[in-house]
Amino acid sequence: MKEVITLIKEQIQNLPIMFRVSKYQDKSDYQSHYLGIVWAYLYPIIQILIYWLVFGVGLKKGTSGSIDYLTWMVIGITPWFYMNSVTLAASKSIYTQVGMVSKMKFPVSVLPSIKILTNLSSFWAMLACSIVIGYLKGGVLPNIYWIQWLYYFFAMTCWLLAFGIFNSTVTILIRDYRIFLQSIMRVLFYMSGVLFNFETDAFPAFFVRFLQLNPFFYIVSGFRESMLGEDWFWQKPLLTLIFWLTVLFFLLVGSHLHYKFRSRFVDYI
Repeated sequence: MKEVITLIKEQIQNLPIMFRVSKYQDKSDYQSHYLGIVWAYLYPIIQILIYWLVFGVGLKKGTSGSIDYLTWMVIGITPWFYMNSVTLAASKSIYTQVGMVSKMKFPVSVLPSIKILTNLSSFWAMLACSIVIGYLKGGVLPNIYWIQWLYYFFAMTCWLLAFGIFNSTVTILIRDYRIFLQSIMRVLFYMSGVLFNFETDAFPAFFVRFLQLNPFFYIVSGFRESMLGEDWFWQKPLLTLIFWLTVLFFLLVGSHLHYKFRSRFVDYI
């Protein structure tokens, strides 16, 4: 637990630096492109249109209720795009920059967290887009449940921090791990309820329960429940407890591995 406290302290103490670095990376990533940072918003929009045409129009796979499929999908795919981008970027954050930061007074543990901040601008833009689409296509209006966004955003950030510090450390120790992670994230895209509504009678109860153990599923469904005004997060205490225990597990293991091998990261690379 001491390592977790040290990790959190490093995040808080270096917040100003993290914001400056994330802002710089936003510009540098797209500086050679004609459309620049516009691509950060354009790419997910193109992806949403493709999935909507294939699953919402072509295959007619929607939700079980009266909610328009595009509305339902966009609300869920917004946090997924963010979590997927942060997870993959954080996994290689230390590996690609440890040589540089090892020569500076800069805690390596904040590198995965910088990826959380770097992708925030596109997340807020996509969230605003989902609200507009929800109103225009599904008639979704603000309600008291929207306050839950604060909880689910906090839960999502904690999960990405814990998973990020774990992945970034294991990627250095086991070089093949990042390829494995990319494959797992592709599978989780379809198994996290992003495109299909698994929480219906069409699927076996044990299968649905198994999918609900997935932290990504918890966040995606949570954002939907908040916007569509269905349930409060405390109405599913067991799933909430399992989610936070999962976060704690990856935070404990990830921080332990990080501080145990941090002094030798350069040697592994």
